[in-house]
Amino acid sequence: MATYLLAHDLGTTGNKATLFTAEGELVKSVTCTYPLAVDGPCAEQNAEDWWQAVIAATKALTESIDPADIAAVSFSGQMMGCLCLDGQGNPLRPAIIWADIRSKQQENDVRRVMDDYRYYLLAGHRLSPSYSTTKLAWIRDNEPEVYRKTDKMIHAKDYILYKLTGNLVSEVSDASSTCLLDINTLDWSDTLIKAHGLDKSKLPPLLSSVDMAGRVTEESARLTGLLPGTPVICGGGDGPAAAVGSGAVKEGRANLCLGTSSWISFASDAPLPDPAMTTFTFAHMVKGKWLPTGTMQTGGGALSWAVKAFFDGAEEAGLSKAAVYERVNKEVNAALPGAEGLLFLPYLMGERSPRWNSQARGCFLGLSLNHGRGELLRAVMEGVAYNLDVIRRAFVKNGAKFDSLMLMGGGARNAAWQQILADVLGLPVRVPVMLNEATSMGAAVTAGVGVGLYDSFDVIDSFLTVRETRLPQPENHAVYERAKERFDEAYASLCDFFAHADA
Repeated sequence: MATYLLAHDLGTTGNKATLFTAEGELVKSVTCTYPLAVDGPCAEQNAEDWWQAVIAATKALTESIDPADIAAVSFSGQMMGCLCLDGQGNPLRPAIIWADIRSKQQENDVRRVMDDYRYYLLAGHRLSPSYSTTKLAWIRDNEPEVYRKTDKMIHAKDYILYKLTGNLVSEVSDASSTCLLDINTLDWSDTLIKAHGLDKSKLPPLLSSVDMAGRVTEESARLTGLLPGTPVICGGGDGPAAAVGSGAVKEGRANLCLGTSSWISFASDAPLPDPAMTTFTFAHMVKGKWLPTGTMQTGGGALSWAVKAFFDGAEEAGLSKAAVYERVNKEVNAALPGAEGLLFLPYLMGERSPRWNSQARGCFLGLSLNHGRGELLRAVMEGVAYNLDVIRRAFVKNGAKFDSLMLMGGGARNAAWQQILADVLGLPVRVPVMLNEATSMGAAVTAGVGVGLYDSFDVIDSFLTVRETRLPQPENHAVYERAKERFDEAYASLCDFFAHADA
């Protein structure tokens, strides 16, 4: 009889449900999408859509197995959101998700009563409208009746925990993205709550990621096909879950994600504040660990933009997506490291870490008649790598030590980019067999630890199979060391232009 772990990853565009064996083998994966409403700085979703996606995906996975063989269910989920529930657990309005930045006034209100760096040291994050806390304050100021009726403010995965078990809880990794958690004590911070002018009673009880939120109720079992009484383990935010699923569970273990946005994070025995506030820190899903992180807005997204722009009409010409990216690899490899002096600033949606400049824009610098499509594409890949190296340098400057990076995400499939990253960062880049399952695997391992199938998170080492390791090539690294200086100088020289570009 097989033993299964069911992991749900509640993302921005859909819920990915994945079934793993207790030995870490991927059995089946199903994704059910849901809509996203975007209007200027506002981005919202209906919580019921999350729940229906979980129901549909769970049914699809449980039809082919005996639900009694599922040892536990757990979650990863989009972070930094704001869902307001009334006293009966009903949503009072659509959830405001991480991408919503309407609450700039509420950000400025806090800045008048609290120093930015003190805030950063407490919350682990910069003061920003991206986080849950200013979103809830926006509701207080603009929808006072909703705020008055709000019994609890929670995140996406917390809502599904509630729907499955009837218990309303959160856990520290996800809560560390609210900016209401003290990153040092991992408890709700009275100081931060007061600075935002919020009511502490509206925050849920906190558990750890491996704690059991409850068991599947009769009603949720009827809807999903799960067995009543199945343990539901809290899980965590998607960033910490991805860290677990890529093996970053011990001090110094680091991962690099090349998704639409891209980031570097690593396991640490303590928070890692940066005096320049370029990086930030989440609570880890592993007890006693933290997750210093630096996230850029468009990593894989920059390459997707370039490929779409430079290969316009490829689909009509009969070229498949795989064939297009094969050609991209060929042309990038034909171009020399440094792209013949061409630089690309990858700030197509402004920038978070390390620049924290919403006005920054993407651009090519140094174009000449010598440059062809291969140099342009290579410059895009190199520009993303240069920016990720700024994050790496910030970590190292503040005492971090890691000797390799585990690569994950859709962009990680690109062999040329794998080598560019190793050469720019000066570190071995390890490429696992399962590039897109880190987040789901992290949630599954958490479920297994939570019900005692595994003694610790160290079990991830036996599940991760590294397909290849890209080693930095010294001659290329030397070229990139000089180019990184030019990259930093180019950004600094254009800041005034960015600030007035829309004037």
